[in-house]
Amino acid sequence: MATLLRVDSSPLGAFSVTRSLSQHFTDQWVKKNPGGTVIKRDVTTTPITPPDAAWVTAIRTPVDARTAEQKQLLKLSDQLIGELKQADEYVIGVPMHNFSIPSSLKLWIDQICRAGETFAYVDGKPLGLLKGKKAIILMASGGVYDKGTAMASLNHVQPYLQSVLGFLGVTDTTFVSAGGSMAIAMGRIDADTFLRPHFDAIQNQLCLIA
Repeated sequence: MATLLRVDSSPLGAFSVTRSLSQHFTDQWVKKNPGGTVIKRDVTTTPITPPDAAWVTAIRTPVDARTAEQKQLLKLSDQLIGELKQADEYVIGVPMHNFSIPSSLKLWIDQICRAGETFAYVDGKPLGLLKGKKAIILMASGGVYDKGTAMASLNHVQPYLQSVLGFLGVTDTTFVSAGGSMAIAMGRIDADTFLRPHFDAIQNQLCLIA
C-alpha cells in the first residue's frame, strides 16, 4: 500500500494557510489511496535541536562503533530519515518566513541530510539515495513572489527546497504557491474564498499522480 509523509511547518495552527492546504491534500490523497498510510510530522512541535559538535561526531562515527550516547543523539534523526524512506510521496506545507523557509523546517532538513543515509558520494559526485519518491510543496506567503512578479527574486523557498530535495534524490517535485495570503489577515478576502483555487490546484495535481 502507498504511504504519504505529511510535513507541516507553520506555527499558526488553525489559522495556517499551509496547514489547510496540506490537510486538503491529505484528505484527497486518502480518498485516492484507500488503505494507504499517512505519516504526520509537525516540525513545530517536534523538539529538534541544532546539530552540535557531538552530533556531527556521531554521524561521522561508523555505525558499529557508536557509543550508546551517540546512538541516542541520532535517535530522532534516524526516525525522521526512516519516515522519508518508508513514504512513497511527501507533502510539505511551507509558509514563507523572511523570504525563506521557517527555522523549524531548516532544523528538520539538517537532521535528514546525512551521508550514507539520504545521500552518498560516488566517484566524487553526490548521489541522492531517496529514489523514486514524489514531493508536492504547498507554499504560502503574505505577498506574491511567483515567477514573473516584481518580487520573484526574493522567493528563496522554491529554489532552496528544490535543490535540497534534488540532492537527496527527490527530483519529481511540484510546487503549489498560495501567494497574497496577507489579504486574509487584512479582511480583504475570507479564508475559504482565498483557499478555493488552491484546493483546485491540489486536486489537479492529484489527478496527475499515477
